[in-house]
Amino acid sequence: MTTLALPLTDLTHLKRRVSALAEERPGVYRMIDGSGRVIYVGKAKRLRTRLLTYFRATYPDDKAARILNATADIEWDLKPSEFAALLGELRQIQRHRPVFNVRMNRRRRVSFLKISGDAAPRIYVGSHTGTSGVRHYGPFTSARPLHESVRVLNDLLGLRDCSLSTPIVYAEQGDLFHDGRRAGCLRHELDRCTGPCAGFVTEQEYRRRVQMAIDFIEGRALAPLDRVVSEMTDASERNDFERAAWWRDRFDRLEWLLAASTRARAAMHALNFVYVDPGVYGDDRAYVIRHATVRATAPAPQSPIEREAFRALVAEHAGDSDSPGPIPTRLIDETVLLLTWFRRHPGAMARTTSFDVWLSRETM
Repeated sequence: MTTLALPLTDLTHLKRRVSALAEERPGVYRMIDGSGRVIYVGKAKRLRTRLLTYFRATYPDDKAARILNATADIEWDLKPSEFAALLGELRQIQRHRPVFNVRMNRRRRVSFLKISGDAAPRIYVGSHTGTSGVRHYGPFTSARPLHESVRVLNDLLGLRDCSLSTPIVYAEQGDLFHDGRRAGCLRHELDRCTGPCAGFVTEQEYRRRVQMAIDFIEGRALAPLDRVVSEMTDASERNDFERAAWWRDRFDRLEWLLAASTRARAAMHALNFVYVDPGVYGDDRAYVIRHATVRATAPAPQSPIEREAFRALVAEHAGDSDSPGPIPTRLIDETVLLLTWFRRHPGAMARTTSFDVWLSRETM
């Protein structure tokens, strides 16, 4: 016999309030439990319709019903547009960290190249973010070639791919060693890892190799690719065509990674402009977007005074320097949101204006 949990509040009364007060326009809503804690944040293009679907869901099979049964109250904020609702939802999730958003969010559809910040940095691929001290590059939409390319990069530079919890012992810590020490996996014996787990490499040398990988990912140097080209050429000159083909495969992997990293940087760099987003009821808003993040927003200026004030806001952020480095962890979700929005809504690009054009406009 299944015992169904009782809802925390009178759902009939709550439904009547939603039906009477919620409007059919974009908005962000919050589900509140009995202690006043936000347990879920959502967004909707038509707020009233979206909220009423929760009351038609079947408990315990439907996610919406499980959230509603843990809810004591519902709060919402009206937004001028779908874009504003998406941005508002993201920022409220970041502020409140609702338990149901964490449990039930779908897996991210993009991947990131990550570099850990521990004693022996590890380069790996993942779709989740938030770990402190980890550098994130991307986003990348093709996970499989990214995994293959990172494996080749690690093998060429002798970087570890073991668990982040693996103990690290560098060569200069000789008093910790004993005769017959062995690396934790076969990659060291195959000359694909320098063995920082067993003291086979100094910290300085290992970090030099990590920096070579960073310089390659950020497009500043091509050392790993240069080595592959050299080995491939030598094998061809020896008529060892099988070995040359093996190196050619590694060349293709690294070339893909270099191109994909360049495209990811270019995509973010392309999102440097003022975007005027039309409101459902004429309440348009202007967003200052720099390197695929929203730096400032205000009602779309109409009068000369408003345009002059907004131009000062644009000038404040237009001069920010862009770096080829990693995406700041706190901005990753917003960066992905903006990249996805402008990819799925090509018409939105027609409502953008470069900083230079905006700053050169006459206010009268």
